[in-house]
Amino acid sequence: MTTSDDSKTARNLRHKKAMQRKKAHIDANIAAATIDKGLLLVLTGNGKGKSSSAFGMLARSVGHGLRCGVVQFIKGQWECGEQMLFGQHPLVEFHVMNTGFTWETQDRDKDIAAAKATWAKATTLLNNPAIDVVILDELTYMLTYGYLDKELVLKTLAGRPSGQHVIITGRNASKELIEMADTVTELGETKHAFYAGVKVQKGIDY
Repeated sequence: MTTSDDSKTARNLRHKKAMQRKKAHIDANIAAATIDKGLLLVLTGNGKGKSSSAFGMLARSVGHGLRCGVVQFIKGQWECGEQMLFGQHPLVEFHVMNTGFTWETQDRDKDIAAAKATWAKATTLLNNPAIDVVILDELTYMLTYGYLDKELVLKTLAGRPSGQHVIITGRNASKELIEMADTVTELGETKHAFYAGVKVQKGIDY
C-alpha cells in the first residue's frame, strides 16, 4: 500500500469517527425533543426572504395535507405569485388587506380601518382549531405603526388552539413577539439588487 493510500484510509477513518460522534449527538437531541405543540415562528430583519420562507412552509404544509390560512397585511395592489398559486387552493384560506404600501396610501385612518378589518379575518383563523397553519405576512408593520392594538394581538396569539402553527413576517418584530415566539429568524441584508437600480423581478420579488 502506498503512502497516498495510507493517507486516504486514515482520512476516511477520521471522517467515519467524526460522523459517528455527530450522529450520536443528533440522535440524542432528537430523543430529548418530546414536546409536541403548535409553534409561533417570527421571520424578521432587513434582509430579503421573510415572506418567501413563510410561503415555503405553506407549500410544505399543503403537501402534508394540512389546512392553512394566509393573511397578508400591506400587500395587495399587484399580482403576487403566492396568491396566484395558493389563492384558490382548497386547503388554503387566503385574505389580503389590498391597500398597498402605507407610503402609497398616505392615509393613516384608512390604513387603520383596513388593518382592523384584515385582523378580524386573522382572528377567525386563529380561533379555528381546524386550521393547522396560519401565516400573518407583514404583521409586524401593523404593530410598529400602531394600526393594531399590540396587547390584543399578543393575547389572540397566546390563546390560539394548542396545535396551531403561526408564522409572522416583517421587519422590526417587537420585543414582545420575539419573547413569545418559539423560533425567531432574523434575515440580514448583505446586498440587494434593487439598491443597484435593478427593477423588482417576477417570481423573485413578487
